[in-house]
Amino acid sequence: MSVTRRNFLQAGAVLAAASPLSQPAPSDRITVGMIGAGARATELMHAIQQHPQAEIVAVVDAYKGRVQRAIERTNGRAKPYKTYQELLARKDIDAVVVATPDHWHKPIIVEALRAGKDVYTEKPMTYRSAEGPEIIAAARSTERIVQVGSQPISSAGQQAAKEWIRSGRLGQVTMIRAMYNRNTASGAWIYPIPPDASPQTVDWEMFLGSAPKRPFSLERFFRWRCYSDYSGGIATDLFVHLCTSIHFLMDATMPSRVMAMGELYRWKESREVPDTMNAILEYPEGFVVNLSSSFNNELASEGGLQILGTEGSIVVGDGVTFYPEHAVEDNRWIVESWPKALEDAYYRDPKVIASEVQARHRPKGKPERLPSEGPDSTVAHFGHFFDSIRTRKPYWEDATAGHHAAACAHLVNLSVGERRMAEWDFGKDDIRV
Repeated sequence: MSVTRRNFLQAGAVLAAASPLSQPAPSDRITVGMIGAGARATELMHAIQQHPQAEIVAVVDAYKGRVQRAIERTNGRAKPYKTYQELLARKDIDAVVVATPDHWHKPIIVEALRAGKDVYTEKPMTYRSAEGPEIIAAARSTERIVQVGSQPISSAGQQAAKEWIRSGRLGQVTMIRAMYNRNTASGAWIYPIPPDASPQTVDWEMFLGSAPKRPFSLERFFRWRCYSDYSGGIATDLFVHLCTSIHFLMDATMPSRVMAMGELYRWKESREVPDTMNAILEYPEGFVVNLSSSFNNELASEGGLQILGTEGSIVVGDGVTFYPEHAVEDNRWIVESWPKALEDAYYRDPKVIASEVQARHRPKGKPERLPSEGPDSTVAHFGHFFDSIRTRKPYWEDATAGHHAAACAHLVNLSVGERRMAEWDFGKDDIRV
């Protein structure tokens, strides 16, 4: 068994251990409240239910249909609440999952922490970059756990990729390319709306919260990712995943500069945020990142994340693949223009013989592929969260990591909106103004 294969299987074993399926002792039981019960929250509920030590006991949502379906999925065990404040007031709830539109994340997270709850929040952690330090401070002062839900870093593949990079196998990494491409209405967040949705089944004021007051709109409610009042669009919904993985894999903190462009070309129904976006992020650790996303074409090179080094590359997609470099110096076309005596002397140099003549005959290394294995990454991610609740030791994707991943997205949107370079202030840990 190769070292890389062994490491991959070990990573899968660790993740499986973080996702226990055996029956826990009553003292290990973790009670969970769901704040938000939409499509992504439903997936999170499925993942939570793979952990016998956790039980969903409460749910709140601004659409009655979602609440009803969530209760059904818990076999009637979850109790409905009219507001998240009522849910937080319940003393026997250990943790909450925040799966609301982005503009609600910070106030709910902070109130939940002050109510003594540990928090799993969907990405992005923040709606505005300045909210990040507030959440970090609240987590520290309350000594509660915050874990952000960008789950790919909990996959066995990304765990193995991180070990490859740390080992130096890729050589010097100077460029990373990452992308999300789609070509459907649902991929562009133009979701179907439930036939029973109406002012009688949708609490519009609950949904709006601190957002600008607008007339009742089912499109805004069910397709909120398409509107800047509630979401940062592609950057905060998709690029934030990529930035989280890049920071995790590269042990990086934040880009120092960002330049980006984004436009709305096609999906103009129920929408104001771009459907196409490109960004360049420069990191002080010594590499540059290209991020791109189109909702108008699905074609993409293999994998959504390419880490390019001087000795090899990693492509993270359906599994993880290492591609060794086969760089060979070949200066024949240069030295053939020299005087013949100098050309002959060049090829008698032992260094040239080794680096050019002999290197041309070395066999190319073969790609090494590690297929997708281990538990579903969202299930594994909740395993880390529940372990943190028991041990009181946060997982890597804590409030600080969540702040920085979301802040990358905010830098991208700032650059797009103001048509200028956006910069990060490492001293104040926020966007430079």
